[in-house]
Amino acid sequence: MAVALLGFAALLALVFLRMPIAFAMGLVGFVGFAALLDWNWLAATSMASQRVISTAQDYGLSVVPLFILMGNLVSRAGLSGELYAASHAFLGHRRGGLSMATIVACGGFSAICGSSLATAATMSQVAMPPMRRYGYADSLAAASIAAGGTLGILIPPSVILVIYGLLTETSIRELFAAGFLPGLLGVLLYLAAVQYVVWRDPAAGPRGDRTDWPGRLLALRGVWGTLALFAVVMGGIYGGVFTPTEAAGIGAGGAFLIALGRRTLSWRSLLEVLADSARTTAMLFSVLIGALIFSNFVNRAGLPDGLRDLVTGFDVPPAVVMLLILLVYIALGCVFESLSMLLLTVPIFFPLVQGLGFDMVWFGIIVVVVTEISLITPPVGLNVFVLAGMLPDVRTSTVFKGVTPFWCADIVRLALLALLPGLSLFLPRLFYG
Repeated sequence: MAVALLGFAALLALVFLRMPIAFAMGLVGFVGFAALLDWNWLAATSMASQRVISTAQDYGLSVVPLFILMGNLVSRAGLSGELYAASHAFLGHRRGGLSMATIVACGGFSAICGSSLATAATMSQVAMPPMRRYGYADSLAAASIAAGGTLGILIPPSVILVIYGLLTETSIRELFAAGFLPGLLGVLLYLAAVQYVVWRDPAAGPRGDRTDWPGRLLALRGVWGTLALFAVVMGGIYGGVFTPTEAAGIGAGGAFLIALGRRTLSWRSLLEVLADSARTTAMLFSVLIGALIFSNFVNRAGLPDGLRDLVTGFDVPPAVVMLLILLVYIALGCVFESLSMLLLTVPIFFPLVQGLGFDMVWFGIIVVVVTEISLITPPVGLNVFVLAGMLPDVRTSTVFKGVTPFWCADIVRLALLALLPGLSLFLPRLFYG
C-alpha cells in the first residue's frame, strides 16, 4: 500500500507540473508496475500493451465514438436554437425567465449532445445575445449557461456514464435509467437557483416578452427532431429493444438524417464533424488507457484492499465512509477536470464501495453528480473557462461569482441523492427489476 500511495503522490506531482493526465497515469502505472515486480520492465511492457490492445478491440467502447458523433451532428444541425426558442416561448415572460429558458434548453440539448463543454460552448452563442438584449446581468446570464452545460454529463445518453460503466462493469442501460431523475432534479434545482438570484436582485433578470399559445405551439414544432431522436434512442434502451451500442449507432444515423434534412451538412462540414469526433475519441481513449494502466498498478500494489482494511479497522459505519469519499471528490474537483478525476479515483474507490455493500449504479450517479460540480467550481471549472473563451468581454471572476447559487443547488442535490438512493434507483428497478 505504501508503494501505491507513493505512486499516487508522483501522479499528482506530474499533473501539477502540467503533464497531460493520460501520459501521467500511464507513466506512473507502467513504472510502478515494474517496480512491484523487481523492476521487471518486460512484464510492465506486456501489461501496458495488453491494455492498449484490449481497449482498442473492446466492442463495448464503440458506443463512445458513436455518441460523440451523434452529439457533433446534432450541434451542426442547429437544434440548440430551436430548443432555446421553445423554452423562451414558455418561460421568457417570467422574471429570470430567459435564464430559466437557458437551463431548460441546455438540459434538452445535452440529452442529445452528451457533452457538457459542447453544450456550454453552443448555448453561449444562442442564449447570451437575447439575455443581454433584455438587460440581464452578465453574472446570471453566463452562470446559467455554465451551470446548464453541466447537465450534459448526467442526462442520458452520457459518455461519462458509459466510461464509468465500462470501468466498473456496471450495466450501462441501468446507469442511463438511473441518471434520468437526478438529471431532472438538477434542472429543477437550477431553476430554483435562478429564482433565488432574481428574488435578491430583480434587476439581474428582467421579464421578457410574453408569447401567446399559438406562438408557443409553433415554437414546439422546431424541436420535434430532438424529441423524436431522444425518444427513439432512450426508449429503445429502456425498453430493451436494442443495446446501448446499437442505440448509439441508431442515434448517430438519426442525427445524420436530421442534419441532412435541415441542409446544414456539406462535404466540408461532414469531414469536419468526423475529424472532430475522431480527435475527441482519441483523447478519451488515451485517458482511458492511461487510467487502466494506473488501475493495474494500484490493484497490484494492494491500495483498494489496504483502504478497505483501514476502514474496517476504524469500525465506522459505511455511511461515514461514503461521506468521507464525497468530501475527497469535492476537494479533488477544485483542482482536477471532470474526466481525469473520474478515471483517477474510480479504480481506487470502486472496490472499497463495493465491499461496503453499496449499489454500484447508485454510486455511479453520485460520482457523476460530484463531477458535475467540479465543472463550475473554482479554480478549475472547465465550463467557466469555456465561456471565458466564447465570451471574452465577460471576466472569469464574474462567471465564478454567478455560479455560486448553482453549485450550492448541486450540493443540495448531492445530499438528496446520497440520503435517498431511491431517487437514482427507482427507474432501474422499475424497468429491470
